[in-house]
Amino acid sequence: MSRRKLIEELEKLKEEFKILDMKEIPKGKRSFLTTPKYQVILNNGKIVEREHLLKNGRDGSAVIILPLTEDKKSIVIVQPRVFTETGIGVEIPAGYIDEGETPEEAARRELREETGYVARELIPLKSFYQDQGISGAYNHAFLALGCKKEHEQDLDRDEYIKFLECTFNDLIWLVNNGFINDANGIITIEQARKVMKR
Repeated sequence: MSRRKLIEELEKLKEEFKILDMKEIPKGKRSFLTTPKYQVILNNGKIVEREHLLKNGRDGSAVIILPLTEDKKSIVIVQPRVFTETGIGVEIPAGYIDEGETPEEAARRELREETGYVARELIPLKSFYQDQGISGAYNHAFLALGCKKEHEQDLDRDEYIKFLECTFNDLIWLVNNGFINDANGIITIEQARKVMKR
């Protein structure tokens, strides 16, 4: 796919996922996000208060996957990200680690669910905290090699994800030109670039 065609496809998806209306839902008994408050006493005697962001009662550790197909194409996903300036996110596959899963198992599952692709090999790139000021979420980045489309997407009930193939150079271009602007994706792409240079 040419870069012009890639941009045209991204613009179509931006229109498809355009927000028509948004209203706040009154908080019910159960919420995905919770923020318990803590009073913390430090060894030096200082007392600080902190909030801890939990996602579905857990820390929200996640995986981020940069897939490369057998013919060396990268895969980008597009999905609604309603609190961003454009209302959509151009990203690489990612998702939460389920209870009892290893990061590698979660990476394989998320790649399959979001794109239908299966990786021949996963290379761990880097692990990092998402926001250590309020969260214990620890993210794990992977480079997925030899990816092949073997399944249909298997999305959660409230997920709307489309995906496109592009060259790795186009992926870098998407980062440099503000199409991909989430920190997790940028970190993973940069780490993958370092590995691929070797």
